[in-house]
Amino acid sequence: MEKPISDSQTEAGPNSQMGGDSAYDQGPDRVDAINKLFADFELAYHNQFHKAYAKEDQLLLAKRYWSEALAAYSPSQIVAASSRLVKRSTYLPSLAEVVKACDNGMEVFGLPSSKQAYIEACCASQPKSEYQWSHLAVYLAGKATDWYILASEPEDKVFPLFDYYYQELCRRVMHGEELEAPQARALPERVSRPLSAQENHARMQKLREELDL
Repeated sequence: MEKPISDSQTEAGPNSQMGGDSAYDQGPDRVDAINKLFADFELAYHNQFHKAYAKEDQLLLAKRYWSEALAAYSPSQIVAASSRLVKRSTYLPSLAEVVKACDNGMEVFGLPSSKQAYIEACCASQPKSEYQWSHLAVYLAGKATDWYILASEPEDKVFPLFDYYYQELCRRVMHGEELEAPQARALPERVSRPLSAQENHARMQKLREELDL
């Protein structure tokens, strides 16, 4: 651990004495996330929490153990999971429940499943840039796949390609990255000729080969 996990029950967050270029400006680190998780649990499940962690050394050991057990998840995933759990669970969540919430990170971050995202991308009305997307990742995955391919190719061929882009975007979101919508470009003076069915099929095949799908 880069720094000890505090047994303080105050909510973890940026140190007011630290400068603006602090690592805290990039979001919570793992220690902050674990402290935030336990602080949330204490506030939401006060009596249960103090019964489970009656002594300070028990709490400190629990924080260290949970930090190791949750090492595979980003700090943002852990914080989002704890915030979601306190709104849903009547009883003090176990480590297993936190792991499950982190595994279901797509739901925690407001991301639809791959299948739901694919259906949304296929059915969204024009113009795509103005459609009310459930999440920006769906729009970006559709754009990366190509809207014409989504509309013209059968699901068994195009879904693996869409899913490849969508899963990569989901991974970035769950690791704390804020996605940005591309800037609208001015309309060209001359409209490009639409691809023929044969040219579109060749382009699709090339994309699948490049991505090894």
